[in-house]
Amino acid sequence: MSNIIVLGAGMVGRTIAKDLSKVHNVTSVDVSDSNLNLLAKFPNIKTIKSNLNNPDTVKYLVKDYDIVIGAVPGFMGFKTLKAVIEAGKNIVDISFFPEDCFELDDLAKANNVTAIVDCGVAPGMSNLILGYYNKRMTVSDFLCYVGGLPFERKLYFQYKAPFSPIDVLEEYTREARYVENGHLVIKPALSDAEIINFEGIGSLEAFNTDGLRSLIKTMNIPNMKEKTLRYPGHIDLIKALKSAGFMSEEVIEMNNQSIKPIDFTAQILFKDWKLEPSDDEFTVMKIEISGVLNDKKQTITYNLFDRKDFQNDDSSMSRTTGFACTAAVELVLSGKFNRKGVSPPEFIGEDEDCFNFMLDYQAERGVKYIKSVM
Repeated sequence: MSNIIVLGAGMVGRTIAKDLSKVHNVTSVDVSDSNLNLLAKFPNIKTIKSNLNNPDTVKYLVKDYDIVIGAVPGFMGFKTLKAVIEAGKNIVDISFFPEDCFELDDLAKANNVTAIVDCGVAPGMSNLILGYYNKRMTVSDFLCYVGGLPFERKLYFQYKAPFSPIDVLEEYTREARYVENGHLVIKPALSDAEIINFEGIGSLEAFNTDGLRSLIKTMNIPNMKEKTLRYPGHIDLIKALKSAGFMSEEVIEMNNQSIKPIDFTAQILFKDWKLEPSDDEFTVMKIEISGVLNDKKQTITYNLFDRKDFQNDDSSMSRTTGFACTAAVELVLSGKFNRKGVSPPEFIGEDEDCFNFMLDYQAERGVKYIKSVM
């Protein structure tokens, strides 16, 4: 039994804490009393109220723990990860910060730290699966479609945010990068919309977002792209908000106060997009990897469909993200993955035992990736 600290008790952070508390002593830290109160009934989870925006506070909090989980909002993620590395603690991080994770690679190696980043569903499991096959075949094409959506299509946005609304809006404003014919292509987010049909779900709209992240640096593959999924019509509303300036990060003066329009928009949308305990939702992902294996052209497909667990009060997005994270935590604690430095999940996927462990661990919890080969 290890002593584990989870930084952040939001929707995904709570699922991580609950899962790990079944076999470990867990401490959950958050600034929100309401978040922490939801964990009060779990005997193996200790809670601490603290503002994690201060790196010195983070270093103090993590000093007595065997491993750290970073589950803070994206805008806090990079400096939180840096603080944990400077404290000399191993960490698995799911904050999905916008900065380049490899800027901390030398620091992690110098401090003898294993730091796994982007360890969620996508990025995360999509990276892991590609890392596995890239090690074993000549990959020419990688395509990932992924989205988390409510079952009830309620006008007008037809959407609920499974994580921080400001992080969702980042997906809509950050330029999308993908690789085409060996060249990096940069396009606006929400571009190249297409309709994709999913069995049992129906038609969803896919569009470019900046989801490849570390894969752009770590994979030498001619064609790689990730697209986010929403119900048809959602992106037209988002484009309208962008066009009107509601997602601008330029500070404006209003009633003698300085505000960023995107912060205002996030606050307004939070009420409409907030997932309520009674809301049913799902996560869907389709990964296609094409290339040559044993002198034969193959396309390997992985499909994921996961639905909210009402019995344990875990959303599908917190399950698919959280259990990928906790699986990686167990890999580090067991010594099965001990690479020093910053490691995105594609590095884990290169090892067959680690790859299988990650899939099996989640399958035991009902998160199943279904493979098919053509």
